[in-house]
Amino acid sequence: MSYSLDYPIVERAPANERVAFIQRTYGHLAGAILAFIALETVLLNTPGIDQVIMPMLGGRSSWAIVLIAFMAVGWLAQTWATSSTSRGLQYAGLGLYVIAEAFIFLPLLYIARHFTDANVIPAAGIITLAVFGGLTLATFITGRDFSFLRTGLTIFGCLAIGVVFGSLFLGFSLGTFFAYAMVALMCGYILYYTSNIMYHYRTDQHVAAALALFACVATLFWYILQILMMTSRRN
Repeated sequence: MSYSLDYPIVERAPANERVAFIQRTYGHLAGAILAFIALETVLLNTPGIDQVIMPMLGGRSSWAIVLIAFMAVGWLAQTWATSSTSRGLQYAGLGLYVIAEAFIFLPLLYIARHFTDANVIPAAGIITLAVFGGLTLATFITGRDFSFLRTGLTIFGCLAIGVVFGSLFLGFSLGTFFAYAMVALMCGYILYYTSNIMYHYRTDQHVAAALALFACVATLFWYILQILMMTSRRN
């Protein structure tokens, strides 16, 4: 029996199945965000955590290795989360990604907590959720299908990755402009994935959909936090 026939895409599913899929997706997203917050709270308050963080800040080559490892883990997590044969593997993918994000965020949050205004972390969190909520609400209200953004988002996403690694190996600073550009890119991805949740995912893909949204929210938070930290230093 075809797996895809058992679970139709959201646009073609009965209304009750569409609603259930959307509820499951955002419920899992909320769970992933709460798990991320809990993990960061535990890690940042663990005695001796600075001994883990400092090697990650030890140089551009060290950070490049961390980013490459994160990309590999992210690819594996997304592969698991989109598995069509095992629900357990899907949850393992989402859990792995949340854990990987928690560790990749450690240096940035450590610096924000100890060397900048203490309010920048909660402020970045509030702004991130406000932007995400506004974009999500706008997409659901308008019913717009943003799947046409895929090619542009893919091109600019690849360019952004190239710029990040270029800055690591060539030694130039990314600056505030790049952070704002990444915020704009993540807003585009949020529109894209939200419309996919409305129209293009299968009704059994709530874990994969939640992971995609979590990745967008986490990256959006990363760059909003960086912008606030840079602004705080200037003041």
